[in-house]
Amino acid sequence: MPEPGVVLRSARVLTPGGPRPAAVHVVGERIEAVLGHDAAVPPGVRLVELGEQALLPGLVDTHVHVNDPGRSEWEGFASATRAAAAGGVTTLVDMPLNSLPPTTTAAHLRTKQDSARGRVQIDVGFWGGAVPGNTAALRPLHRAGVFGFKCFLSPSGVEEFPPLAPAELDAALAETAAFDGLMIVHAEDPGQLAGAPEPSGGRYADFLASRPRDAEHRAVSRLIAAAERAGARVHVLHLSSGEVLPEIAAARRRGTRLTVETCPHFLTLTAEEVPDGATEFKCCPPIREAANQDALWQGLAEGWIDCVVSDHSPSTAALKTADFGTAWGGISSLQLGLPAVWTAARARGFGLADVARWMSTAPAALAGLHRKGAVEAGRDADFVVLAPERRFTVDPHRLHHRNPVTAYAGKELYGVVTQTWLRGRRILADGEFAEPTGRLLERTD
Repeated sequence: MPEPGVVLRSARVLTPGGPRPAAVHVVGERIEAVLGHDAAVPPGVRLVELGEQALLPGLVDTHVHVNDPGRSEWEGFASATRAAAAGGVTTLVDMPLNSLPPTTTAAHLRTKQDSARGRVQIDVGFWGGAVPGNTAALRPLHRAGVFGFKCFLSPSGVEEFPPLAPAELDAALAETAAFDGLMIVHAEDPGQLAGAPEPSGGRYADFLASRPRDAEHRAVSRLIAAAERAGARVHVLHLSSGEVLPEIAAARRRGTRLTVETCPHFLTLTAEEVPDGATEFKCCPPIREAANQDALWQGLAEGWIDCVVSDHSPSTAALKTADFGTAWGGISSLQLGLPAVWTAARARGFGLADVARWMSTAPAALAGLHRKGAVEAGRDADFVVLAPERRFTVDPHRLHHRNPVTAYAGKELYGVVTQTWLRGRRILADGEFAEPTGRLLERTD
């Protein structure tokens, strides 16, 4: 007989049907039932009373650079997954680059898994990589359990993960279409980037000019055309330019198998507020102007942008030089995505149900994580308990990722994560972590 389990009771449970008072009965690792708020607690079942705190599905972050092994001084599985748990993330999918070796073969995937095993606070899956010359490795990677394949259309920033030229993209998409794999794409056009001013020095305006919106627009156009030729599934990573949305909308109306994500920093930070020399704000594509940010929020409201995920891409503090031309490009935000997005969303009239859809349900669906992403019977009992009206000021030294660098330093945000639950077990309560019990996930469909 199964253990009687636990009931989590809250005045605000974010169910697929919307927020409502409810009691969530957990047996073992799964949600047994979502009951009425005042339902009798079954005999022998422990009750966790959450009051007015909101109970959301655990977040699913499908865009995280853990950098381990090989560049573990930048980040690592232990530190990244602690930061994730502290931010209400219960599942992440690790990117194939910035680690050494990159996850471009099944053997390299096993190396990555060996590095992570026994060290993860939350559940962790892996993307494979599509690079020049490894088209024949994609199917074996798929069979080995990766959730899809990442490629770049412009230089990635690391030599061991070069971009795909147009013919190489066509070949990779033809291969993934043959087994219905997913290609996730950093879409910036190399020709547009080469023709833009070279970034140098501490002025953010100069860096912004070096990554023009048209580079995204042209690359997404090329990706859509290639996906339609191949009949392939594709996903646009970290969309920063609202100008691309009409073309995305038109493609989806035609039936193109296309999904899109954006990131907390594009939704909450603006070019106008970036001080010169503040390279903690540097990322590629870049944080753009406030008017552009409005367009991204409109894209979320209309459903053309599916997911909000971190693109947590950390480095050592030494690599964040004061020169935007030489500094490492990446925002460290894994622990802060939920409060950052909630702070901006509530100010724009969105609710926690929207945030749960963008940051849990949609990313889980993207990766095919069918037991994640919702508070409903049969799903994994992954939860984040949020005090949505509590505020805090971001102190980089209180964050759990390895290096205390973040573009959110000093910002006041709404939404304090008080508890995180993974598969029916509380792994974080009031800042205290349980022993790591995360699992390494593999694609099963």
